[in-house]
Amino acid sequence: MKVKTIGLLILSGIVLFSCTAKKQEKPIIGISKIAQHEALDAIEQGIIDRLMEQNIDVTYDLQNANGNVNTAAQIANKFKSEKAAVAVGIATPVAVALANTIQDTPVIFSCITDPIEAGLVSSLDRGEGNITGLSDAIPTKDHIKLFQEIAGIKTLGYIYTSSEANSLSALKLVEDACNTYGIDLVTQAISTSAELKQAAEAIVNRVDGVYLTTDNTVFSALPALVQVFGDGKKPIFSGDVTAAMNGGCMIASGFNYYKAGLATGDIIIDVLNGKKPSDIPVKILSDPSDFDLLLDLDAAKNCGIAISENYVAMASKIFTDGTLTEK
Repeated sequence: MKVKTIGLLILSGIVLFSCTAKKQEKPIIGISKIAQHEALDAIEQGIIDRLMEQNIDVTYDLQNANGNVNTAAQIANKFKSEKAAVAVGIATPVAVALANTIQDTPVIFSCITDPIEAGLVSSLDRGEGNITGLSDAIPTKDHIKLFQEIAGIKTLGYIYTSSEANSLSALKLVEDACNTYGIDLVTQAISTSAELKQAAEAIVNRVDGVYLTTDNTVFSALPALVQVFGDGKKPIFSGDVTAAMNGGCMIASGFNYYKAGLATGDIIIDVLNGKKPSDIPVKILSDPSDFDLLLDLDAAKNCGIAISENYVAMASKIFTDGTLTEK
């Protein structure tokens, strides 16, 4: 009897210890991004920094789908099997993969141009089930008007990824803007980043400049496009400032993606504190301080374009003589 009693006590102690150890495990935050480039990396870092700033102790599972939707699905299944406390999707394909795979834990999307069109939510006023997040819709019409004013664009080039829902939504906005301002539009679709250089070569001599929306496949191979349009002495307008900070894009205007990461981190914190995703509206950054305007005067000079001082005064970042200066 004593032996059995001692054995039961030891067994009970082991079970109690195991339960205690399990309770003390850090929650897993799974972050999946469609590709690696400056903007998406900045979002990821902003999320991590915000949680660290608030002393939230978690374990991160950082994954990169490398532009492959099948890999995105595999990552989603990984997050599901390891029971991540929150699954974060940076860019539309990975966010959709997470939403399709995970229904019992929160899914937070970050920087999705059109989350309604992507089928993630039915309204921006609130989340949908276990899903909510942040949209990075950019003012495409204002961008194209600015491009026309500065560079005198009459024929605009637009390269986009045909398989990305956000790129197809953006295409419609670009078409509408060109119709409004009397600009001819030349489009070129790609499927992978490896096709970007060839696509740029196909249109560079047919356009006055090229406009880039927040297309992750395009930006993951941006140096190839910068080379082609630089050699052709044609200007580039980027809707992603972060990716343009290495030079080559004459104008870049859009979100500060690090700040977008911080804002996404705030949503994650709300969820970790017990708030339901369905009760959290889709966040849209609107404060002027959340946006940047970059002018690359070296690229302008290469294209034979003089940017007037009133636009230079508006810029928060200036690239000149190979150096980036921030105001």
